[in-house]
Amino acid sequence: MNIMKFRPLFYLISLSLLTVSIFSIVKWGFVKGIDFVGGTVWELKVPNLKNSDPIQKIFDTEKIQLSSVTAEGDNKYLLKFANINQDQKVALDNSIKTIDKDFQELRFETLGPSLGKELLQKTIYAIILSSIALLLFIGSRFKDLTFGASAVLAMFHDSIILVGAFSLLGHFLGAEVDALFVTALLTTLSASVHDTVVTFDRIRELKRTSYNLSWVEMANQAVSEVIVRSINNSMTVIFMLLALVLLGGDTTRWFALALLIGVVCGTYSSTGVAIPLVLLWKRNKK
Repeated sequence: MNIMKFRPLFYLISLSLLTVSIFSIVKWGFVKGIDFVGGTVWELKVPNLKNSDPIQKIFDTEKIQLSSVTAEGDNKYLLKFANINQDQKVALDNSIKTIDKDFQELRFETLGPSLGKELLQKTIYAIILSSIALLLFIGSRFKDLTFGASAVLAMFHDSIILVGAFSLLGHFLGAEVDALFVTALLTTLSASVHDTVVTFDRIRELKRTSYNLSWVEMANQAVSEVIVRSINNSMTVIFMLLALVLLGGDTTRWFALALLIGVVCGTYSSTGVAIPLVLLWKRNKK
């Protein structure tokens, strides 16, 4: 199986995806969730309410900007809005009681913008530290920094595409970047490297035993031997995440979609990005 003959196609696909992602990030940015800009999350159970229109009217009357209302089933609603004071909270409680005296407050959380900035800083630090650790670890284990650099670049490739995808989803569908998205992003970093290391390890074994093979031939053989296993492993995760996206609740749908995009990108980049990058470094070596 001569998969590496499609390297120009892999380069074109990756370059196109990266271009679209970077354009979206620069042009439209992100729809930031409360975790980053600060605000209040209020979860209610209103047994006698058929829809969220009365809740929207209450916030309009109190002149409080309501960012979103999410129906979670079983007459539960998740409200997101700007921070309010105690008097406004009491007024909201009294107004809700007028439309349903049996309402229950399940959760009321307030997050300041400073905590959002701290979360963003920690996310960036985590990505930088993990990248350095992976570069050094993979480079030392394979006794070649080329492998470590290729794995890290493939990881950044997946991360940029995931971030760009959510920039597009935020612009067209209102998807928010929040703490769950950060969790999905960091999970993608791990999933991206996993299959890559498996293929690299097979190349290392072939390098020890098959001295007459070129780097391209070793890459083709290694990919041919592990690609079925990688796809089967990824598909088991993809089916589960796809079910969550289609059938799950609104609170987890974007999180599941972020994981789905990350898994698909990680599966592709192991063969279509990491290995071609190694061959690019080794193009003048036997």
